[in-house]
Amino acid sequence: MSIRAIDEAPLTTFHRKLTVACAGGPFLDGYLLSIIGVALIGMSNELNLSAGDEGLIGAAALVGIFVGGLFGGVLTDRLGREAMYTIDLMVLVGVSVLSVFAGESWQFVVLRFVLGVAVGADYPIATSLLAEWVPNRHRGRLLGILILAWYVGAAAAYVVGYVMAEIGGAGAWRWMLASGAVLSAVVLLMRIGTPESPLWLVNKGRTADAQKSIERALGRTVPIDDLLASSAAEQSMAQHRFRDLFQGAYLRRTLFCGLFYMCQITPMFALYTFGPAILGSFGLGEGNASNLGSALISIVFVAGCIPALRLVDRVGRRPVIVWSFALMAIPLAVLGGGDSLPIAVVIVCFCAYALLSGGPTVLEWTYPNELFPTGIRATAGGVATSISRIGAAAGTLLLPISLSRLGIGTTMLIGAGITLLGWLVSLAWAEETRGRTLAETSAVPAGSQRPSAADEKRGADLRESDLERS
Repeated sequence: MSIRAIDEAPLTTFHRKLTVACAGGPFLDGYLLSIIGVALIGMSNELNLSAGDEGLIGAAALVGIFVGGLFGGVLTDRLGREAMYTIDLMVLVGVSVLSVFAGESWQFVVLRFVLGVAVGADYPIATSLLAEWVPNRHRGRLLGILILAWYVGAAAAYVVGYVMAEIGGAGAWRWMLASGAVLSAVVLLMRIGTPESPLWLVNKGRTADAQKSIERALGRTVPIDDLLASSAAEQSMAQHRFRDLFQGAYLRRTLFCGLFYMCQITPMFALYTFGPAILGSFGLGEGNASNLGSALISIVFVAGCIPALRLVDRVGRRPVIVWSFALMAIPLAVLGGGDSLPIAVVIVCFCAYALLSGGPTVLEWTYPNELFPTGIRATAGGVATSISRIGAAAGTLLLPISLSRLGIGTTMLIGAGITLLGWLVSLAWAEETRGRTLAETSAVPAGSQRPSAADEKRGADLRESDLERS
């Protein structure tokens, strides 16, 4: 199902404002997940936190993102994009405010978990809403901007943390957490009044509401008969449910989206850890200056995303992701040389990986939104996010062990192997979706999707009716 008034519309001020509002979520995600790393220094000293406490506080958000991605997408497909679009921001505001006044380690663990749930839920919420509003020819670039906002938010957190630590010292950690509450409130205000996705409305049979939503946002009046035809086509299709993600052709797409996302993010965590050691040689690896170093790392990854944003809509999704994974493995393999490598070679490899990783990065949220139909689009995005967090958690927990027992060289070679797995997954399963409608990209070949229980019952009823007539 598609709506031509949306698919073929020119890029307008509405689309730009919606992109900024949607990008506000990933920006906050990057900011809130990064500012805690800066604040933990002062928190540990003032609250006498143990290493175990710090680990739990750091891990709680990752667990929350896993849960939020898994269930946030399901709720978004059931309740609507617009409703969830502001609810998760309200949660972020509330948690950020409460964090300022927390005084016990367990309180921070609980609050960081809830924050992670809201963060994980926002991924499928914002991306599905934007995907269903933007014109076909701009969809890849605008969805890619959302992940770009994550890195910008992370960089901003480290810069803000640096400035506050310089002004207020270690005791400024509560002000750092308070800054997250202020930014969350700003993004919440930006999102209020955003119209509901017409595709979701039509999927639910609310054609009149869909017509009003399009007219309000784009200034176009779509004939109600066209929307009724779209609604009838949608209602005649199987009503997709969570289990459909793990059946037939959708199972392959679910595995593809989750695995390439995981294979991209796991080695990236290793490079994020390796980065401060590189910057330490320039005097940015110790004390408060390390926050500027961390901001610089995020900016390097931002630079890698910029050319990829143009290529996904010009060259196509499949060549970008396949070639990016293949080339990303090369600098990681070179870094397998370990401590014996000259610092110049290490810096070149680090920058090369960051620049080449832009391809899979900007497609992390594009593919899940294009390969699944409206009824399970947000659910699929949430599941892909949850699968990727398994890699993120494994990278966070196992990387220090690998560095101490196997060394930096072997650790980088493992990262190269994971990247090659991402290349194989993309080579086998990546589809080309550039310039096509969401109805076309989410369709599956005839006979490749197992009929749902509802379809089977409908077919049995029709057969029984035919027998009675005969």
